[in-house]
Amino acid sequence: MITPIERVPVKSSNLKSVGYDPESQTLEVEFKRNGAVYQYYVVSEETYNRLLGAHSIGSYFMKGINGRYSCQRV
Repeated sequence: MITPIERVPVKSSNLKSVGYDPESQTLEVEFKRNGAVYQYYVVSEETYNRLLGAHSIGSYFMKGINGRYSCQRV
């Protein structure tokens, strides 16, 4: 069973909200376009913090996370 992760809203043209569970190293992302929510696995807390601090959250996600981690739609 996939456990939902509490997310925070972000300022991005592509992403609506993101959340992170440090215990399982799972990043959860909600997309604006279609409302889809995905979980990305074995993501370091440092990567999550870099995502939140990025000048462009959407660009950081596309270059540094999307396609680099296994994921599942929830």
